[in-house]
Amino acid sequence: MKQYNVGVIGLGSRGGWWVGSMLADLDYVEITGLCDVYEDRIEASKKALRKKGRPVPPVLTQDWRALIDAPDVEVVLVFSSWGNHVEAAIRALRAGKPVAIEVGGASGIEECRALVEAQEQTGTPFMLLENCCYGEYELMALNMARHGLFGDIVHCDGGYLHDLRDEIGRGNETRHYRFNEYLTGNRENYPTHEIGPIAKILGINNGNRFVSLVSVASRAAGLHAYIEAHADLRKKYAETVFRQGDIVKTVITCADGSTVALTLDTTLPRYYSRGLCVRGTKGFYEEATQSVFLDGEKYGGAEWDWAPQFGNRKKYLKRWDHPIWKRYRRRGVKEQGHGGMDFLVIDAFFEALDKGLPMPIDVYDAATWMAISALSAESIKNGSQSVPFPDFTHGAWKTQREEPDWKYRLEPDRQED
Repeated sequence: MKQYNVGVIGLGSRGGWWVGSMLADLDYVEITGLCDVYEDRIEASKKALRKKGRPVPPVLTQDWRALIDAPDVEVVLVFSSWGNHVEAAIRALRAGKPVAIEVGGASGIEECRALVEAQEQTGTPFMLLENCCYGEYELMALNMARHGLFGDIVHCDGGYLHDLRDEIGRGNETRHYRFNEYLTGNRENYPTHEIGPIAKILGINNGNRFVSLVSVASRAAGLHAYIEAHADLRKKYAETVFRQGDIVKTVITCADGSTVALTLDTTLPRYYSRGLCVRGTKGFYEEATQSVFLDGEKYGGAEWDWAPQFGNRKKYLKRWDHPIWKRYRRRGVKEQGHGGMDFLVIDAFFEALDKGLPMPIDVYDAATWMAISALSAESIKNGSQSVPFPDFTHGAWKTQREEPDWKYRLEPDRQED
């Protein structure tokens, strides 16, 4: 693979990690630009690069537009706040510079349309870096679904189930954009971790599509209770009013009659989960119990009953491990960001770019998944009414695409190695 001169926008906890703990270790990446609104974050990333024996980039700026426009930058990676992703991506696309963006929801449908339009008009490569599409068990579930193990899939569950009270509650101290998001918004604000793998399993934008959505939000109590329980936060934020509901439930109906239920749960005490569950006429996969149940298989008794079968997914991984993970294991798996997902998603972007292949998570995927946030806000605002889901593919979803058979392809019709 050729070496690419890469500019990075956003050097907070996520972007700073990408620079110092992943990109600096990729021999096909030369970081030639760093951008953040905070100078100390730029300095921290420079230090991280020096520690890895990498040179200080020639482009150092607090203006993301200047980074995109810089001649020294040929590829743009966007790790900034949710509100900047689409605007920065569009500028990069119109500058003819391939761009990949971190995940998050969109604030409005029009920005999703504008992103699609910019990519279609320019033809510049674009990818959404949804790492959970490359999760070990998400890909196992995709592989099993592709081979008919679950039968006719009629429903999937997913969620972003992550106790973020400390991160959000201290947002003004850590300069995390989630603080203001939870002050002003009430929606399914972080849908792509869960919807990405589900969309690939259901063939969304590839023979199937989302047609309608409805969201319901609980009242907001978790952050206030958390602040009241911590004296240092109580002094600053006791009177702060958060709009974001503690629990948001979203149900999406698909063109083929299947349904998807999503849960946002980030401001109450709980364990982390993405809540993936795939339900079909022949069985299911469930992340919560780390288990697989297939109709007709014996599980130690006449009925499949509770604890003895919980955690049996490793048994199925031996048979249905996805080809992507088979190859990754042969490389000698080591921790490379979220158990390997981060390496796989960024490697997929650069390999597709290098080989001139379609991006495995393209602009239509990005617009569709990010639009859930905007549609959710609309539904909640209007008393949880159902809202129609736009078709960003202009009808192309009806035809299942024939794409090159390559190692990072995520489409459900791909044959196993």
